[in-house]
Amino acid sequence: MNEIMAAIVAVKALILGLGGGITYIAHRAYHRTGDPSLGLLRVGFGIVTFGALFTGAINMFYSVSLPLGVLVNSTFVAAGLAVILYSLYVQD
Repeated sequence: MNEIMAAIVAVKALILGLGGGITYIAHRAYHRTGDPSLGLLRVGFGIVTFGALFTGAINMFYSVSLPLGVLVNSTFVAAGLAVILYSLYVQD
């Protein structure tokens, strides 16, 4: 494993930890309050976090091309951010 690959693994692990923490806190807040916007926030951050994990795994185990990996990761990020944005507009 070269230095770049090791750095990618480290950053993906950091994203997984931080995103998982945010998702968990949003999940707890949603169950405590029942606020639908917090439920959507949880889903949005979960999508972003899962996308980082998924694209990291396919890059490691299936050796997909860099452009395809970036496209897949960007798709997850865009979908997650769309859900997060929508969560900011949801009214009770």
